[in-house]
Amino acid sequence: MSEEQVIGRRFVIVIPKSIRNELAVREGQRVLIRIERGRIVIEPLPFDPYSIMEEVVGESYEEKEEESRAEEWLKSRAGR
Repeated sequence: MSEEQVIGRRFVIVIPKSIRNELAVREGQRVLIRIERGRIVIEPLPFDPYSIMEEVVGESYEEKEEESRAEEWLKSRAGR
């Protein structure tokens, strides 16, 4: 999907409604802007990155508990 837009005053670009709806982009949402092979890429970022991490990992993260488990795992493999 693509739509032509004009760069406005102060270099503002309006994201067309069809694209906003397709990506579920909301006002106030943060985006990552980068150059990729001579093009401007605008990537929407999740509102709550921790909920995305929990979704990927499958459970909540407890730093103290996970840190000790990770340390034991590293110790068990250090002598290999």
